Amino acid sequence: MTAIGQLSVISRSRLSPEGQGRLGAGENPAKRDQILDGAKKVFAANGFDGASMNDITKAAGVSKGTIYVYFNNKEELFAGLIQRERERIFDAVSSILVDDKPLEEVLYDFGMMFSRHMSNQNTVRSLRMVLGVIDDMPEVANMFLNCGPTKGAHRLKDYLAARAAKGELVLEDDLLAARQFAELCTAGLFKPCLFNERSQPEDEEIDRAVRSAIRVFMKAYAA
Repeated sequence: MTAIGQLSVISRSRLSPEGQGRLGAGENPAKRDQILDGAKKVFAANGFDGASMNDITKAAGVSKGTIYVYFNNKEELFAGLIQRERERIFDAVSSILVDDKPLEEVLYDFGMMFSRHMSNQNTVRSLRMVLGVIDDMPEVANMFLNCGPTKGAHRLKDYLAARAAKGELVLEDDLLAARQFAELCTAGLFKPCLFNERSQPEDEEIDRAVRSAIRVFMKAYAA
């Protein structure tokens, strides 16, 4: 079974033996987050290859018995971190892409959130780790992609299609337009951070990139 497959098994809801709905072994969300937070620190400091379950146990402040109730190995822990990030991004995107605000205002909020996330030091560091294990753990690399750029683009695609249906946009390819906007928002920011050519950008620089992205996007697709 792959690391992600194991993760899905562990995440499956279970009742305690008494059947009273109490949390069973490995089901305490706070404890799970505590372990993942510890793992995040160790991965950030040592990289994936340099991280060990002993180090993560110490950083999380739990016993070895506890950590193995939740995760079998560091591959599963890494997949768990990605899964948690996927859920947080989806929640953030869903709260931004709403129809009761002007289109350009929504595009601005999405662009700022997306660009901040993609150029954030933690995201960049995680992506470098994913690239380092992509040959041995392709399913984890795919999961990382789907919790970031791809996931956001598909959610944005649905939003743009809805605004096009209202006559505000003219789109030949909803998904391509969404990907183009996302790329425009991170132009000159994400890749230089990824390849360590620059530090994390300030909000002022992100704001300038996003506003420019909106101007280009609207000139191409506004009805």
